[in-house]
Amino acid sequence: MSKIEVDAIDKQSGSTLTLGGSGTAVTLACGATQTGFGRTGTVDWQTGSIKTSTFTAANGEGYFANTSGGAFTMNLPAGTAGNIVSVADYTNTFQTNNLTIAPNGSQKIGGNAQPSTLSTEGQSVTFVYVDDTEGWKNVQDSTSNIIGNPFISATGGTITTCGSDTIHTFTGPGTFAVTKIACCSANNLVSYVVVAGGGAGGFRHGGGGGAGGYRETKSPATPYTASPLDGYSTPGNRITVTAASFPITVGAGGSGCSSSGNPSVFSTITSTGGGAGRQSDPGYTGGSGGGAAGPAPNTGGAGNTPPVSPSQGNPGGNNNPGTNYNGGGGGGAGGNGGSTPPAAGGGVGTSSSISGSSTSYAGGGGGGSFAPQGTPLGPGPASPCGTGGRGSNASTSVVATNGTVNRGGGGGGGGGNDSTPQPCASGTGGSGVVIIRYKSS
Repeated sequence: MSKIEVDAIDKQSGSTLTLGGSGTAVTLACGATQTGFGRTGTVDWQTGSIKTSTFTAANGEGYFANTSGGAFTMNLPAGTAGNIVSVADYTNTFQTNNLTIAPNGSQKIGGNAQPSTLSTEGQSVTFVYVDDTEGWKNVQDSTSNIIGNPFISATGGTITTCGSDTIHTFTGPGTFAVTKIACCSANNLVSYVVVAGGGAGGFRHGGGGGAGGYRETKSPATPYTASPLDGYSTPGNRITVTAASFPITVGAGGSGCSSSGNPSVFSTITSTGGGAGRQSDPGYTGGSGGGAAGPAPNTGGAGNTPPVSPSQGNPGGNNNPGTNYNGGGGGGAGGNGGSTPPAAGGGVGTSSSISGSSTSYAGGGGGGSFAPQGTPLGPGPASPCGTGGRGSNASTSVVATNGTVNRGGGGGGGGGNDSTPQPCASGTGGSGVVIIRYKSS
């Protein structure tokens, strides 16, 4: 039974009537009225009755409107001074399917006897009936949409989308800045390809340049076809991002005769620059090794240096002395450089669809040829994946070509002959690339 007690003096009757003790509800009898209590500017939210179709609101109540299935109307009740009604966007779909607010009869909303429309995502409003001149006044309008972020948000590089994924491609130095992480930890594991710059070819019967190191890990959250070098099964290759900035390094290709490529870096992953091809020496080591050149027998440079798993590259091809001292091909991500004789092709690269379409990366450069005057040889073939450069020969009409830019291809080896040696006719290495992909919808 409720407790009634008088414990203070009021202005008129000399006493204050206190209804109910602490924790006791006070209910007015059927037909009873109240004055002086008023409302405190709040409503009773009807959480047990989500609205999905046209309805009529009641004074003192707040509603959650679900317009995901289509637009509908909330009819306001007949208003008297002090009445209050609220409504909120339940599914954040007001911007697609609007909620119409209709006044009762000739009553007004903000001085206008016409319906109003809520069309902002995540919008919530509170109406108070003031008087017959202005009618219902919107006293609180929140357009903020504060929700748990289900996916990563990030900036940096060239941003594209593929299906439900976002892709950031860095063709030069930059920053991958994660502004929000996903609420599901599995979606914070990103996919990536990190390709270093390819090595330049050697000059004068030079070896082909080795491809830049190639490293890839495919997150299970991103559906694309990865290369055979996917490193997901090795835990040390997995990158789970946080809300932080990740500096990106994209390695340049070797730019001069017998110069190696430069590394590319994303977070804890470093791909080593491709080893340069040589002239009269063994090839340089690197992500993939450079091809060797004559005249003495020489071996191609070692790949996967320093070693990682899966291997980031393969060795360059050997030189076996012969009439024309042909150089070995540079190593590629998918295979060794070819050995001589004859002039050798670069090692095969590898392909991945991380960018949204199948693309070849990290092929080795073809070896060059050295022939006696009057006996020009054909060029060493380029990498089978098409990213390594072609080797040249003694004929000035056949020149070495460069590795493909932003694919990490090795440069082709230079040619020459006894009477007209070409001082530096080798191809330069192709620059690298860093690609990051994650689920975003």
